Amino acid sequence: MAAMASVLRAPLGVNNVRAVAAKAKTTRSVRAFAVVAENRLGVKHWLPGTEPPAYLDGTMAGDYGFDPLRLGTNPETLPYLQEAELMNGRWAMAATAGILFTDAVGLPKFWEAGEVALGDWDIKTLVGIQVVVMGALEAARIRGFMATGQSGIVGNFPFDPAKQDSPASKVKEVKNARLAMMAFLGMVSQYAVTGTSPLEGLKAHMANPTGVNIFTSAVGNEFLAAVIFLSIAPVYFVLQEKISDGSDDEFRPIPW
Repeated sequence: MAAMASVLRAPLGVNNVRAVAAKAKTTRSVRAFAVVAENRLGVKHWLPGTEPPAYLDGTMAGDYGFDPLRLGTNPETLPYLQEAELMNGRWAMAATAGILFTDAVGLPKFWEAGEVALGDWDIKTLVGIQVVVMGALEAARIRGFMATGQSGIVGNFPFDPAKQDSPASKVKEVKNARLAMMAFLGMVSQYAVTGTSPLEGLKAHMANPTGVNIFTSAVGNEFLAAVIFLSIAPVYFVLQEKISDGSDDEFRPIPW
């Protein structure tokens, strides 16, 4: 309780996060410098042959220099954006695992599960309880993050009961989190377009691969246009950097 109280009393502000982040960098400087060197040589950059933005120096887990919207240019908000990505990724990992499990064992589909679980509960009562409980937990989490610069839960920052925290584990978590967010988006999109669950869609595709796929769906033409754009875009990005006059060394996929 004392640990929790000290976390809740921590002052709100970004200076604590920046100070803790600076300490964290010094404790793993050897690995950080190795990643930076690889980034600057183009090995770890998402688009080889180009240079990542200066503020993405490889010290963050899963940093491959990808920020076309330049959301991370503000050093004050960058730690929060990193934490937001991680939290959304963790929710997505839990969601995708739950969706696949319920689909596999015959429980209600994910778009039906909420209504089934609600039962005789009044929706206003449920929302009120969730606002209070989640609000308290999120307040404690964000105060702990501001005080320590680490993810955690109610007095445990970082939250690592299995003692698996390491630079390699952090990279793996971020990669799986990003994959889960894309998977969840795909599951929701599939239901919106076809009205089927992930496993139902997989079975239908395996039964008729050429006739049942995203290109033959209602959004086939739109998806084809997106694939063509994403295939051409890297060529444009590399060409843009090669023909530049060198006045701006920073790689800008979107030129602003």
